[in-house]
Amino acid sequence: MGRKEKLVERFLDIPTDFTWDELVKILNYFGYFELKKGKTGGSRRKFCNANLHIISLHKPHPSNIVKEYALRQVKDHLQAKGEIKNE
Repeated sequence: MGRKEKLVERFLDIPTDFTWDELVKILNYFGYFELKKGKTGGSRRKFCNANLHIISLHKPHPSNIVKEYALRQVKDHLQAKGEIKNE
């Protein structure tokens, strides 16, 4: 099992210490890219894939740890779109 697969496994467990950078890697792994919104986009970030499915998230600050509810929202979205299997 490679690094990305291990990171996906970790993500699916909804850890309390999951970082923003790890979440961005997960989204990139599933084909999502960040939409740029000008030079002062604030802390709201949007990610889109080739099928134009959009995930909107709040980039955490000052800490880099993503809130548990945000991880659950991303997991639910990826399951609904068929990117990951339901448990």
